[in-house]
Amino acid sequence: MSRSVSRVLVVGGGTAGSVATLAMRRNGIDVVLAERQCAWPTLGHGITLQGNALKALEQVGVVEDILKAGYPWDHVQFRTAGGDLISDMAMPPMGGDDLPPGMGSMRFHLQRVLSTAVDASGADVRMDLCVSGIEDDSSADAVLVTFSDGSKDQFDLVVGADGIRSTVRRLIGIEAEPQSVGMSIFRMEGPRPDLMTCSQIFYGGPRYKAGFTPTSPDRMYAYIIDDDRPLSDYGPRSLPEVMSERAEGYHGLWDDIRAAMGPDTLVDYRTLEALRIDGPWHRGRVLLIGDAAHACPPMLAQGAAMATEDGAVLGELLSQDHAVETLLDLFMQRRRARAEMVVENSVQLARWELAPETPGADPAALMGHSMAVLAQPF
Repeated sequence: MSRSVSRVLVVGGGTAGSVATLAMRRNGIDVVLAERQCAWPTLGHGITLQGNALKALEQVGVVEDILKAGYPWDHVQFRTAGGDLISDMAMPPMGGDDLPPGMGSMRFHLQRVLSTAVDASGADVRMDLCVSGIEDDSSADAVLVTFSDGSKDQFDLVVGADGIRSTVRRLIGIEAEPQSVGMSIFRMEGPRPDLMTCSQIFYGGPRYKAGFTPTSPDRMYAYIIDDDRPLSDYGPRSLPEVMSERAEGYHGLWDDIRAAMGPDTLVDYRTLEALRIDGPWHRGRVLLIGDAAHACPPMLAQGAAMATEDGAVLGELLSQDHAVETLLDLFMQRRRARAEMVVENSVQLARWELAPETPGADPAALMGHSMAVLAQPF
């Protein structure tokens, strides 16, 4: 029996695209994965994977390797800027009792595990390749795609997993632009102090907040949430120098982190942005997933989780051999409200951090509600 969707193009091989590819390959779908980069990155900043992300990674068969490459933990500590403990909160097991509630990893470790699995899955991976044209041919029940090398190919479905500044989104005429939430983030990677065994978040200091997460037995990443401003405002100093200065006023293990920073410390700086599409995430036989469809600031640490869930759900629905229109409707029913809740609540938390005296502000209650929703199966 022929399938309604037997050949799919996935544009973008990051978290969303790789998980979608693995989910589809496990269900017998022929997948071409087009990635604009020439090679997968070997550097990058840290990432938090909560239990629901681990559940999606388990469903595509990579969670054990992900856990080996990271640092699992089951609680989060909230501290004053001086390092004094405010509270020690157990993390809910959002992926079920058989998985850690959360873990830290480096993004390139996650990508390495995913790309290795994608290669082993039999997907046709085409590196250094972009999409330059998309023509939805309803008469042929197919999508004709033109690539940056001049070649053309035909697919039953195209999945745009190409990030917050998605080319696919622009090509299919969905108008949505990333918006700054008024904050920036400094992120660094460095040695893990022996006493760092869980994620810690610091409030009440000179910036909006600071924090860190262990990512392996010997490494960690740390961050500072700061004002959204151009780096040129800080003068000709290096990023490690600027981040070290912005971290002054935070103590506890921050003293060890700053002491270990040097000119070769890997630091990333960027504006925190959000993106939400009004209406469906698809046009014709082209669907957007991950940050291409919904992107959020890291206030709930759910960006990667939403991407992995998208990919896992898409693969599951394709295994049921729905007609394309039905498939896309079912996907939106499963994913839209949950992902939009994460975007909206993350943005609201950012607003309250910018203006903590806002009447009715209750970050703890909003975070608790969000986690309760996300603990439900996706």
